[in-house]
Amino acid sequence: MDARLLDVLVCPICKGPLVYDKKAQELICNPDKLAYPIRDGIPIMWADEARDLHAKPAESAPLAD
Repeated sequence: MDARLLDVLVCPICKGPLVYDKKAQELICNPDKLAYPIRDGIPIMWADEARDLHAKPAESAPLAD
């Protein structure tokens, strides 16, 4: 992720700074607890595409016998 791009990108909801998570390929908004995905090097800055950091991971269904 280009450092110059990180300097101009802000959270679309609160207009706060974002933190780049290189491993997860996400931009994190700590105040809103949202993670915006980066797909093919392009930050997806739509609120409806953001992952809620408060949400519990989906539980897997039990295996059928």
